[in-house]
Formats: sequence, C-alpha cells, structure tokens
Amino acid sequence: MPGRQTRKPRKLGEKNGDAMAAPPSEDALSEDLNENLSRLSGLLGKSPDIVMRRFIVDVQAGLEAAIVFVDGLVDKETINSHVLRPLMINLYNCPHGPQPLDLAWIEEHLVTVNDTKRNSSFAEAVDTVLNGDTLLLLQGHAETLQIASKGWDKREISEPDAEVIVKGPREGFIENLRTNTALLRRKIRHPDLTFEKIRIGRKTRTDVCLAYIRGIAREDLVTEVRRRLDRIDTDSILSTAYLAQFIEDAAFSIFSTTAYTERPDVAAAKILEGRIAIMINGSPVVYTVPTLFMESFQSPDDYNFRPLYATFIRWTRFLAFALTVFLPALFVALTTFNQELIPTPLLINIAAASDATPFPAVLEVVGMGIVFEILREAGIRIPRSFGPAVSIVGGLVIGESAVGAGLIGQPTVIVVALTAITSYVVPLQIESGAFLRLGMAIVAGIFGLFGILQCALLILIHLASLRSFGVPYLSPLAPLQLGDLKDTLVRVPHWAMLTRPRSLEPEDTIRQKPGARPHPPKEGRK
Repeated sequence: MPGRQTRKPRKLGEKNGDAMAAPPSEDALSEDLNENLSRLSGLLGKSPDIVMRRFIVDVQAGLEAAIVFVDGLVDKETINSHVLRPLMINLYNCPHGPQPLDLAWIEEHLVTVNDTKRNSSFAEAVDTVLNGDTLLLLQGHAETLQIASKGWDKREISEPDAEVIVKGPREGFIENLRTNTALLRRKIRHPDLTFEKIRIGRKTRTDVCLAYIRGIAREDLVTEVRRRLDRIDTDSILSTAYLAQFIEDAAFSIFSTTAYTERPDVAAAKILEGRIAIMINGSPVVYTVPTLFMESFQSPDDYNFRPLYATFIRWTRFLAFALTVFLPALFVALTTFNQELIPTPLLINIAAASDATPFPAVLEVVGMGIVFEILREAGIRIPRSFGPAVSIVGGLVIGESAVGAGLIGQPTVIVVALTAITSYVVPLQIESGAFLRLGMAIVAGIFGLFGILQCALLILIHLASLRSFGVPYLSPLAPLQLGDLKDTLVRVPHWAMLTRPRSLEPEDTIRQKPGARPHPPKEGRK
C-alpha cells in the first residue's frame, strides 16, 4: 500500500511507543470467517458496544456472513435498511446466477449505500470499525466490504460564544469534521479549495484535515505544514491546541505563532489570503497558519462596518492593549520614582489615598493583579450561571474590603480595574498580556521608567525575531510592506484591497481588478 496507508498496520500494533513489526502476511485477512471474527474480537475486546452480527446470506449453499460495527458510532437505520434487509430478504428476489456469491456482486447489486470499498487488510478493517463504518465479512473470502454508516450525535450549528459579532453570519464550527468542511465549502465554492486528511495519534487515531486553495497558498508552505504534522508521533491528539504545540514556532515564547477561530467566515477569509487551516475531528476550533501579530487586533466586524468607524475601533484595540500592558507599570513607576511627572493636585490626592497603606505600590499592583487572574479563572471554571456573578461581585467585594481595611489605596483599585477591562478587548493576546502586565509592573517597581523602556525594547526585539512558518511575525510593519498597511493600522474600503497580503507571499497576489470604486452618476443625467 503506497503513501500514508503503509503506516496504518505499523501504528495499529504499537505499544508504549514501540512499533511491533509484523510480517506482511499477518495483516492479510483469512478466508475463514470464524478466524477473522476471532481476531477482531481479540483486538477490539469484549466491549458491549462492539457488535458482531452473524447471519446466512445463501440458505441453499449455507453461506454465512457477518457485519461488525460500534454501537453509538453508526446509523442503525442505514445498517438495517441498506445492508441487512437487502442481504437477508432482497437477495432472494435478485438471483445471482450459477456463479458463487461474492463481495463484488453484493456491492454491485445489493448494498444500497453510496460509499463502499473492498479491502483485504486486517489493519484497515479494524480502522474502519473504529471510525464508525460497518464491516461486512463473507465466508470463503479474504477481503471485507467497508460500508459508510457513520451516524453519531452531534451539536447543532450555533454562534460561537467567544467570537460574538454585531454584523455577519451567526454560525460556527462544531465538533464534526465533515460538517466543518461543508461549512467552508459553502463559503468558498471553488474547485481549487483542497482538503487533505491525515491521521495522527497511536491511540486516538485522530483525523486531521488541512484546508487551503491551490494556486493561492504557497506550495512550500503546504509542504512545511505536512512535514511538521508527519513528524508528530504521540499517543493522543484530543484537540487542535495539541497540534498547535507540536507545530508552532518559538514554543517557549509568550506570543502564539498560530491563530485560532471558531467562525467559518474568518477561516475562509484567511484561506483566501493564502493561509492554511488545520482542523481535527472532535474540536470546533480551527487553527490557521502563518499568523501575524497584527491579526490579534482584527475582528470580523472590521469588514462589516464602514471603513472610518472600523479604523477607529481598531485603534481603540491598540490603545486597550497598550493600557493593559503599560498602565500598571506606569502607575508604579510614577508614584515610586518619578513623582515630578505627575501634576501636583493629582499627586497630592494619590499620596493622601496611599498614605495609610502598609505596602509599596508595586506590591499592591502585583497582588491585585494576581487576585484578578484568580477571579477570572474562577469565573471560567464554575457553572455559567454563577460565573459572571462571582467575577463582578467578587471583584467589588474584595476591592472595597481591601480599601476599607487600609491594605491598598483607591488609585490602585482603579488602575487594576481598568486594566482588567482592557485585557478583554484583545482576546487573542490575553495570555501574553497577563505575563507582560505583571512583569512590567515588577520591573517598574525596581528600575522605574527606565526599566519600562528597556522591557519595551526587549519585547519589540523579541517580536521582530519571531517567525510563523517562515513569515516575519511583525509583518507588514517589520519588514515594512507599504502595500499591506491597507489592512493593518487602518482598514481601507473593500474596493481598495486589490492585492492579498504580500508578506504571506501567496502564489496569486491579485485579489480583484482596479476600478471597482463607486462613482456618482454624471450631472444632468435623466
């Protein structure tokens, strides 16, 4: 078996990470039905969800057959109406002539399922059962008929809770891979939209799917993504985030070099720019690569609102991210080292509010920052009906109680509360923002404004050194790509976005032809 299929028998027999090299003959099915069922039973175990149904297909010849499937993964109506009924009842109304009954004749004349395949590999037969399809075995035949019969329960398509928008579609990915590929097909109805399916995980054998457009995505990028996925050798892949940690650049950086979304329209837009989407069966989260730092400040609503308002909102996100990173550090530095930079009336008020507190400003800010992270984690982990109440009430009660007890000053509570609010404006940078916020505050408490400037410079150098699948992470700002600034610091009208982002180096850079700008009718026209 060429290509990827040659790996299946090897991975099926692996234990504790070591491949059990079996002779090729051991992978072949036997002509004895009892032996095949015994081998399947020995490997799949005596679990109650493994169903092995034996029956007679030719009474005169005494020919016995069996189907094998996993209860809960199949559509029983498909099995009963399109497999068992034709084989056990309709066979008598469909004579097969003097030749002996075989799987090829059954596939062509009896089984009324659109996706079937004959196979002689024992490893692939086991894989078929565990994937939710049905296996048909016939006495005297060293092959099986694989019948598509997947039919497990799945969640309805709904709007993602974490990516709510004002305008645009209200649908999101779900945990079913085939549904997710169909959602992308509905967005991009072009034959060049390509899906590549591989299987990763010795125990979970998770289906992973790459989605890209031939002729737009770079071939070397597709090859690199394949290479990184092929080298993964692990027991389990339970979510797309598992894969991201195996394939991302700079694994120990606080900045993620892979982006994720649960919205088909976002994934489709990134695929159309030349990126690759990575999906797995069982997760509604789709990762896209390469990823740029500026993507964190983009939202689907940016392309639904008018350009001027979309640009204003984007600059609001830039300001919010700057506040969540630098505001606590600036407060500590100004109140501890550089009081001369604060207006005198404000300085007097801050000093009066903090005069009775026993701790320095840096400990107040860091302590309240940690308390805020605890409250946020508690709000996420407890039941949804109590989460918002715990986050809001807990913050108010703790803040008021701490001020009333004289542990912290009111200015510190205001700074930490404002920082907490702004941290939610850019959700893709929540993880990095938490590290930067606390780290900068500690440095500011030791070195003042000089330490803040040094930290900002080190962060900028680090961002400039990052790559995401060969693409500079700070593109199009560093290196500067003037043509790509149309969707970075500003959002120009759609008719002005003539090219795809050149920093991604797509094979087809032209997005649309010029001349699409609307013009008013000529004066005097009747």
